[in-house]
Amino acid sequence: QVQLVESGGGLVQAGDSLRLSCVASGQIFGTYGMAWFRQVPGKEREFVAGITWRAGTPYYLDSVKARFTISRDMFKRTVLLQMNSLKPEDTAVYYCAADTRRHVDDPVHTTQEAYDFWGQGTQVTVSS
Repeated sequence: QVQLVESGGGLVQAGDSLRLSCVASGQIFGTYGMAWFRQVPGKEREFVAGITWRAGTPYYLDSVKARFTISRDMFKRTVLLQMNSLKPEDTAVYYCAADTRRHVDDPVHTTQEAYDFWGQGTQVTVSS
């Protein structure tokens, strides 16, 4: 079982930066995929960025590729999301998720159904 705790959200102005952190506890295998999703009221939860735990291979939604960077610190058991040049449309609750069922050669999954453990979420609000 994996437990995930997010932090780092807040209220910022357009153009500012935030770094979200997700601290994982429990057993983590190298094949796991880790990801950040976001959700606003009335809309489906949206994939933002993902990374494989062992190799650190990243994947991004096209709309954030130029602005966001996902990384993981294996020693600290932490997944990070560096968000630069934030826009009002980035406003959402951001969730950390773990895909414990991923196989070694699978790509990073982009659907929420593929992830079986979730954090509680952290609010990001970007004002204009």
